[in-house]
Amino acid sequence: MPAFIRMLWKVAFDAVWHFTEDDGWAMASHVALSALLAIFPFLIFGTTLATFLGADQFSTTAVHLIFDNLPEIIAKPISKEVVQVLTIPRGGLLTVSVLAAFYFASNGVEALRISLNRAYRVYDPRRWYVTRTLSLFYVLAAVLALVALSTFLVAAPLAVRYAGKWIPWATDLLLLLDNWSLWGALSTIVITLFVAHLWLPAGRRSFLDVMPGITLTMIAWFAAAYIFGYYLSTFANYAATYAGLASIMIALVFLYMTGVIFILGAEFNAALIKFRVRRLISRSMSRTSNQADPSADV
Repeated sequence: MPAFIRMLWKVAFDAVWHFTEDDGWAMASHVALSALLAIFPFLIFGTTLATFLGADQFSTTAVHLIFDNLPEIIAKPISKEVVQVLTIPRGGLLTVSVLAAFYFASNGVEALRISLNRAYRVYDPRRWYVTRTLSLFYVLAAVLALVALSTFLVAAPLAVRYAGKWIPWATDLLLLLDNWSLWGALSTIVITLFVAHLWLPAGRRSFLDVMPGITLTMIAWFAAAYIFGYYLSTFANYAATYAGLASIMIALVFLYMTGVIFILGAEFNAALIKFRVRRLISRSMSRTSNQADPSADV
């Protein structure tokens, strides 16, 4: 067996073994439920803040980015409820309900942080109020990023159409911007994954340390979404089993799958780092022993 394949097998086995031993299945459930409970507060707070800042297209942009690239049978029931929730008039930015939504939206970030700490096998020495403050900061940063993106996606096509009258090559750029939902969603997912792996858990990791797990996560997510969507449309009949709860159960099962894949991506990175450190230590010890043994120079 080639050395690369043997090492890849060891890394994959270590990742899955540690995932199972360290309650990875339970943590995936925690991530799934926390994500589902955080979606509505996040969008409520984001819509209120965006309206305050004058970005009225926030809710439309956020719904498209979150749901457009999911299988329709998964996205349609939730997106319909989200749209209904976001059309309800609310008070000002500093009302109790909006501030509560801001706080509860950070629970999703906290779930990701705890699961990543376990996956990367690190102890987080930070106090709870420090990590909660950081989670609130990430929620606010995500909302502001979506506000900026929604403003850009409204203004950019208008600017390109106007420029197209004077600059012929702008037509190609216009066609690219017409598919903004796909590229916007992909960019958002990739940036979010890098931010999560680099800065959410304790410890320090480089860009190259987290790249393999993120790549694996992206590929597995798209494959799982396609397979699960095909399964739902072909074989499963959740409505007969769960009646009115079918849409919620479909969302929970899908989020559970994404949670498992997300944590396994971090486990894969941690296993790679572990074996890389072991290899460096063994090489260092080998060099030390060679220097200490005079016969090695003969």
